[in-house]
Amino acid sequence: MPIFTAIATLSGKDRAEALCDALELLDPEGVGVFEIEDGSGRYEVAGYFEEPPDRVALALLSAAHGAAEFVVSEVPETDWVAHVRRELAPVEAGRFFVHGSHDADRVPPGREGLLIEAAMAFGTGHHGTTKGCLLALDRLAAEGFRPARIADIGCGTAVLAMAAARLWPGALVLASDIDPVAVEVAQANLVANGLADRVECLEAGGFDHPRLAEAAPFDLVLANILKGPLIALAPAMADSVAPGGRVVLSGLLNEQADEIVDTYVNAAFIVSHLEQIREWTTLTLAR
Repeated sequence: MPIFTAIATLSGKDRAEALCDALELLDPEGVGVFEIEDGSGRYEVAGYFEEPPDRVALALLSAAHGAAEFVVSEVPETDWVAHVRRELAPVEAGRFFVHGSHDADRVPPGREGLLIEAAMAFGTGHHGTTKGCLLALDRLAAEGFRPARIADIGCGTAVLAMAAARLWPGALVLASDIDPVAVEVAQANLVANGLADRVECLEAGGFDHPRLAEAAPFDLVLANILKGPLIALAPAMADSVAPGGRVVLSGLLNEQADEIVDTYVNAAFIVSHLEQIREWTTLTLAR
């Protein structure tokens, strides 16, 4: 059975969420709000329908909320998970080899294999931000850095927390995400990688959790999120990282890096490394 999508764009998270709520009145199978990661502050609002949606109602909704006109498309029935598994090749980042279960037998000798299914949440290793963070972890280990307390803030699939747990087996590793679905995905990935007893998953926004407060200060914090949350986190990051500790930040377009650097320098961090992969920047900072 085909699925019909209706997608509109507009500025501002609150306005996008209001349009998403109104879209529910058309009885879709599902709705979603997605930030367009180009620094524009614009969002996509999407609805998914089993039957062609009412275009007049969509036009009224977009006009009422100041959004661009909904674009309606028919998506043919496809086994998307099987398709992505076929197309998604393993990713090599330093000593790490990120792969799906269909490539479990391809992990090269001497590499750290990390199993992340293609159907899971953000953080398969294919995105330039995730790969940049994995390379940063590999470089820190090669330099002899030995953190005892590690936090992965906004962990998604927990691929970074798992990489850190593999690099530093004796370290305390906490992985948190504000999205409860992401936390469930992270926990499933930990089990699949034999790391359920090495990484503790938490549902939290930023550092706002008693367990994170108890474990601070951290020697290493990983935050692969977005520019806005990273700026908002800077004061808490300064309070939560031990002197001499490291922070790996990503989710940044190249043109956003200078603003993040300025923000964190003002919070008593210094830049120790900058990695660019295509349009994305990963920063390693020292406290």
